[in-house]
Amino acid sequence: MAWVQRNRTTLAIAAAVLVASYVFYYAKNDIAPSMFGAAWGYAIPLVLAALVGVIGERSGVVNIGIEGQMLLAAFAGFFGAAYSGSMIVGVLAGIGTGLIAGGFLAWTTVRWRMDQIIAGVVLNIIATGITSFYLKSGQTLPGVIPNVDVPVLGSIPLIGETFFSGRSAIALVAIAAAVLVHLSLFHTRWGLRTRAVGEYPSAADTAGINVERLRIINVTLAGSLAGLAGVYLSMDASSSFERGITAGRGFLALAIMIMGAWRPLRAFVMALFFGFVNAIASQLQQSGLGQGEGTGFFHGILGAITAPQILGTLPYVATLVVLALAAGRVRGPAAAGQPYVKKDQ
Repeated sequence: MAWVQRNRTTLAIAAAVLVASYVFYYAKNDIAPSMFGAAWGYAIPLVLAALVGVIGERSGVVNIGIEGQMLLAAFAGFFGAAYSGSMIVGVLAGIGTGLIAGGFLAWTTVRWRMDQIIAGVVLNIIATGITSFYLKSGQTLPGVIPNVDVPVLGSIPLIGETFFSGRSAIALVAIAAAVLVHLSLFHTRWGLRTRAVGEYPSAADTAGINVERLRIINVTLAGSLAGLAGVYLSMDASSSFERGITAGRGFLALAIMIMGAWRPLRAFVMALFFGFVNAIASQLQQSGLGQGEGTGFFHGILGAITAPQILGTLPYVATLVVLALAAGRVRGPAAAGQPYVKKDQ
């Protein structure tokens, strides 16, 4: 009951959004299912990438390199599967590459105490260079990542159809990861120690926690989620690899993390919000709004506003608006971005 009192505003907003979603679902049953499905499809890599940021910053490490981690993993996963002829090898290659990239970031920022922002930028530049230089066209995947139907849950109107019926296995992993990271952060010893080294590393060190080791482990393991996000982009969402396939999703995930107040489940909801914004933009493009026949000043303005290039920027414009509204209302971990140096070193 105390938890309900503390979160009554959040619960009220969630209930209102849920009711509005069902009203839209039944009122526009011809387009609503596809829009909700597209929204979740767009949000899947954002959820995984945002969790990478949450784990990193809760541990005290700012991860600007999520974009690079995803890009490297997408490249390794796609070409690993294409050359080996095995989807399993590709998925493992992508996840492993994410781990390696996470380990690189962890070692340079925690052990070598390199500036965390610069280390992330370096990782992004390396990823862009490698994936562009070694890119070879004409490669195809040997198969597809299987879809999964969850019994009982998949039969629920709207929720089941969107999340649990005929969805990619990676989509289910993203849901499970958000729940697991949330429970682990706030209800386990590991979570308590992680939040301690992200807020008060000196106090955590005094309590016997090895701050450097925990940060390195957390940031490295979080790289597996970035790897899975990259695998989804190149082996599930598009089944191909193109230069810049991540298209800024790593940076968008950082914004989602901030708007989710560094909490996994809130980040999950914000990712869905941006997924739905993207679905609205896609629906407007398909409807040809503003592209029909007609002349006049207002028709020209409408056509310019609804041009595909403009509609494609909607998720990023929404990011700026929501970030501006959230400015000053959320506070990140106090020690995020600050290397820890023991007093006796």
